[in-house]
Amino acid sequence: MEGASPITMRIPGPVRSRSTVFAVLLTGTLSIAVFDACAATIAPVAGADHKKAAAGKTTKSTAAVKRPPVTTAKGTPARKPGASQSKAPVAYHARTDVRNQIRQPQQQAKGSPVKLQPVTLAKSQPKTAVRRSYAASRYRAPVRRPVVRVPAYSLEEREAALAWINENMAPKAETFENVRALVPFFEQLYQSEQNKTAVHILHYGDSHSASDDFPNTLRETFQARFGNGGPGFSLAGHPFAGYRRYDVPSFASTRSWITEGVLTRRGDPMQGLGGISMNSNRPGETVQMTAAGDESELLFLQQPDGGSVEVWVDDNLLGTVSTQGELRPATAPLIETPGEHRYMFKTVTSNPVRLFGTVVQNKSGVTWESMGINGAQATMLADWDENILEAHLAKRNPALIVLAYGTNEANNPRFDPKDYVATLRKVLSRLRKGAPLASILLIGPPDCHVPKQNLDAVIDAQIKVAHEMGAAFWSWRDHMGGEDSIGKWVEVGLAQGDHIHMTTNGYQMVGHALAEELLIQYQRFVNARMETE
Repeated sequence: MEGASPITMRIPGPVRSRSTVFAVLLTGTLSIAVFDACAATIAPVAGADHKKAAAGKTTKSTAAVKRPPVTTAKGTPARKPGASQSKAPVAYHARTDVRNQIRQPQQQAKGSPVKLQPVTLAKSQPKTAVRRSYAASRYRAPVRRPVVRVPAYSLEEREAALAWINENMAPKAETFENVRALVPFFEQLYQSEQNKTAVHILHYGDSHSASDDFPNTLRETFQARFGNGGPGFSLAGHPFAGYRRYDVPSFASTRSWITEGVLTRRGDPMQGLGGISMNSNRPGETVQMTAAGDESELLFLQQPDGGSVEVWVDDNLLGTVSTQGELRPATAPLIETPGEHRYMFKTVTSNPVRLFGTVVQNKSGVTWESMGINGAQATMLADWDENILEAHLAKRNPALIVLAYGTNEANNPRFDPKDYVATLRKVLSRLRKGAPLASILLIGPPDCHVPKQNLDAVIDAQIKVAHEMGAAFWSWRDHMGGEDSIGKWVEVGLAQGDHIHMTTNGYQMVGHALAEELLIQYQRFVNARMETE
């Protein structure tokens, strides 16, 4: 799979069953177009295999069984093996219809409305699909989740809903709580424009951020205005299913690495800047990535019995890094040759090795370093080792720290508003200690189908702490349209059928709105600064 794009990878060997295609489609390794092409050949191949299997059984009991005819979604008999493909339509799985409804262009022009096409969903019986990640298969039993059905809406209903959403998402001047807290960030942006300096932004969050659709929109907008600073910090390898960084062209790791910091394996508190580490005590295990920048370094844990790691750059052995020593976070500089390079880190011995990630950056421009974790809550940061977090924050020297949490807190049946406020204060205090000059921006959770009283309490707590701790707050839920607005987002295909997560276009729309409103406030700052000079 190394170097292969996940949406263009071919299915190895002939397709033998519809379930094979569905399994590949669910993992994101098969494009819709390829699936449509494969689906036309599934029915005859599967029928032929079944006939061969039945012919091989000569017992009396099996021969006497009369099987009912196989029908398609319209109730017509399915074609026989070898028959012309034009005689009977292929019965598509309901998931395909849902994907067709919410499918939109992956990139849209800034501020342009989403083009909608009328879609009629085929009726089918409820089914379930098993979504099993590699990490989950190692640490817990696979979770069976029902396939979410998105009801069909008329074109008029969807157009009306989209117009309502566009009106709510239009950039506004007065949307931030305690916007004065962003002044240090704006000052660094101003200095970057004047003196071509680097500006680092750390973006922590849950699954809304882990997919990188939302952070990447912010990243592209700010890098287009202030210059591309490179990826900055990124986690080592491919630490968990669903992790993605659009600004890192490729990343991979061998299967024997153990990921700590995720919900299924929390590990100890020493997890580094992103709260995630990759661990191995076997020789020959590799972590790979491809990224572009002027300079790069490796972040790892130095420990008394630590092992060694070979560093390969563009298939050339650069050297060996020893992780043995006093227990503390450590870094190893790699290269300072501008351009895109392929990095590989390979364990040498059976001594333990813990990698936190890499930094690849340019000497000027903006980095928007997303570190979302599926299922995460803001309170998880309070469990991370304070000394390691402080050391890494000081080294990154961020101008802005974004905390985008709240959905999982609101969905927690043991959620306590008082405890949440106290822990959130603790988290912001730790961030302030490690990055005293950074601005902090809290992003509230989107509207979603979680207990309403908890969602309201989470947002109220975040606003309260933001004012107390000198941070800014931006309401995602209000921009969506307020309470119960998620239904309209699902209706137009900007949110998924679980009524919790956005689609790619939905995250991009939210990212554009936040980016534009930040730039509105930045321009206000610049105007005021120039008046005082």
